[in-house]
Amino acid sequence: MVNGLLFFVLLLVFLRIFLFTPVIVKGDSMDSTLVNGQQILTVSHTKIKRFDIITFLAPDEENTNYIKRVIGLPGDEIEYKNDILYINKKAYAEPYLDENKNKYAASLPLTNDFTLTELYGLNKVPEGMYFVLGDNRPVSKDSRYAEVGFIDEKAILGDARFGFFPLNRIGEIK
Repeated sequence: MVNGLLFFVLLLVFLRIFLFTPVIVKGDSMDSTLVNGQQILTVSHTKIKRFDIITFLAPDEENTNYIKRVIGLPGDEIEYKNDILYINKKAYAEPYLDENKNKYAASLPLTNDFTLTELYGLNKVPEGMYFVLGDNRPVSKDSRYAEVGFIDEKAILGDARFGFFPLNRIGEIK
């Protein structure tokens, strides 16, 4: 009995340290996908894919983590034109922005035009780096701003996968 309980506790500690991390969302930069105070689980040591939501060490604030959506992978060309995302010259739909586009309809575009060349003098996302944006673009401090910039893959803490609080937000994070 004691051996079984000890094993279970060690298993939970192992999973918590090396696999799952609970995170509390702070701020409005990911509204309406994630909301301020929402509690989520992130998974460590996963392959980061385009449009994943990640947590990472804030490059501009000590002892702070940010949570944003991955838009650009290493080697990608990123451009926004007329509120449309282009990655490697191909237009991409962003259905996760629909609610915010309706909310901010009077002040469109939701995302102002930019290219990586305009922001950083580079054509592509550098190797080992990611370009991230918040879903609530008008209030998000993200890779469009020099103080945040590209996110180093070593700074990524986890990939957001599951919401568990509040109860009306339980479920997989899309």
